[in-house]
Amino acid sequence: MALFKNPWGSNEKVNFKNLFFGVDDDDLDRPKVHENVILGVSYKFRSKPPQIGKNAQLRSNTVIYNDVDIGNDFQTGHGVLVREKTTIGDKVLVGTNTVIEGHSKIGSNISIQSNVYIPKNSIIEDNVFIGPCACFTNDRYPLRVDYELKGPIIHNGASIGANSTFLSGIEVGEGAMVAAGAIVTRDIPPHYLAIGAPAKHKPLPKQFKKLNKI
Repeated sequence: MALFKNPWGSNEKVNFKNLFFGVDDDDLDRPKVHENVILGVSYKFRSKPPQIGKNAQLRSNTVIYNDVDIGNDFQTGHGVLVREKTTIGDKVLVGTNTVIEGHSKIGSNISIQSNVYIPKNSIIEDNVFIGPCACFTNDRYPLRVDYELKGPIIHNGASIGANSTFLSGIEVGEGAMVAAGAIVTRDIPPHYLAIGAPAKHKPLPKQFKKLNKI
């Protein structure tokens, strides 16, 4: 029987499986939950517990806030944080120590590797791969002027390389690729490669002009 920390302040441990996952005790698709998982962190009055689909696997120290909606076959590494007002589709992997800051929309069939930072107001479509330590931002002028926070828009089938960094509001086109270590300062057209610091764009070779299969 899976045990969760009580998000309402008590030290008592309570079985929240039916509340969060909507499954019966004999459900074959019951979740696999490791120790020290915290579900349902309340960030405002009357926020609603997160909803998670079938066959989830939540590894230790995963934290998921209220008002989060997640599909089937969701997996986390250790120490993952998913903040409020986030929707996540089916068959999504979120790697160890990754942070999803909330108010974001993430599609299906997505692989997000370890130590990725996804800021508030991000959109990630289906079949996207994000390599380890990729960092997206949403504030072009931190603490200097009022600015509408805009995370990335990553379109279907794009691949993001390890240790790449993105300025706020960058749009990555369908099937585009970003090389490891790139610093992306402008939008990337569909089926283009961004490489270098600052990144330059060039068309992908023919053999790479296809979408990911995750």
